[in-house]
Amino acid sequence: MSIKIDYYEILEVSRTVSSGDLKKAYRKQAMRYHPDRNQGDETAEQKFKEINEAYDVLKDDQKRAAYDRYGHDAFEGGMGGMGGGFSGFGAGGLGDIFDQMFGDMMGGRRGGARRTGADIQVQVEISLTEAYSGINKDVEIQTRITCETCHGTGSADPSGSTTTCATCHGAGKVRAQQGFFLVERMCPTCHGSGRTVQNPCKTCHGSGTEAKKETISVDIPAGVEDGTRIRMAGKGEAGGDGVQPGDLYVHVAVMSHEIFQRDGANIYCRVPLRMTQAALGTEVEVPVIDGTRTKVRIPSGTQTGETFRLRGKGFSVLRSSARGDMYINVGVETPHHLTKRQRELLEEFETEAGDDHTKANPESSGFFAKVRDFFEGR
Repeated sequence: MSIKIDYYEILEVSRTVSSGDLKKAYRKQAMRYHPDRNQGDETAEQKFKEINEAYDVLKDDQKRAAYDRYGHDAFEGGMGGMGGGFSGFGAGGLGDIFDQMFGDMMGGRRGGARRTGADIQVQVEISLTEAYSGINKDVEIQTRITCETCHGTGSADPSGSTTTCATCHGAGKVRAQQGFFLVERMCPTCHGSGRTVQNPCKTCHGSGTEAKKETISVDIPAGVEDGTRIRMAGKGEAGGDGVQPGDLYVHVAVMSHEIFQRDGANIYCRVPLRMTQAALGTEVEVPVIDGTRTKVRIPSGTQTGETFRLRGKGFSVLRSSARGDMYINVGVETPHHLTKRQRELLEEFETEAGDDHTKANPESSGFFAKVRDFFEGR
């Protein structure tokens, strides 16, 4: 049985990617692996097929919602993974699946479940240091609140008299054909109640809600990772009389840092050293993500790529008392623009080493010895 790769990974995008950025990523990947540019390369051809399959699903809002909820299982069953049979979800059938996928967004599910207002999605950018310490952010959202004129009844008449909805005839639901799907959703006229007001409120026009900008305080915990989604129950849009408000989903984007790079709970910092520091050994002071400094002893003979570990100097792990580590990656820098005297000193150093550099430079000596043996063997 073949293993399906995550569609988002195939296109190298996050799960919160916008439709515009999704299209850009698809074009970039498709151009890179197009068969005309990789003639005879079967791997590139297979990759190109995967890219098109992934984009075909993610560009469609309904298919993407199904994939986000059920993964590849949503498209198994005889249609080549491109919007297929929806097998494996029990005897409820396609209608139940769409009720599960879109029930919350459309204001509830079949079977008398409570109706809800629309959910709100918002993205918040924070710095790496804010992700380390945690932060409380004020987020401005465009939402709908309970109408202050009619107090959510939708009626200008204090009695709030209603009549049967003419659109759904009291069912609270309507059906629509979308391609080969028959989708059942909440009635857009009565919002699932099956009733409409006889004398609509002049402020909200009978909806029971009105548009408003609000500022919501979001508590972002320490150790949060890029792409984390925070759910704030009941902070979404109001839905009118007798309808529970939706939820607010805050997508956290952690910006890159000029000094530190993060990998899970661990932090990496590249420290360049002068050639003399690496050769003679030294002690350097490096910054820590918590805003402090610490000293790291560099032994003599340190090479580029060597790593020094600072325990417990990384990120905290969500829902855990564990903490990551900080790693110092060393890069030895060769000097540029030597003065005459510096060049003389280096030439003296080279002369002093003589023909045998094995002790001073074992790696390069070993490499060129292998090269010599290679040519002699030929």
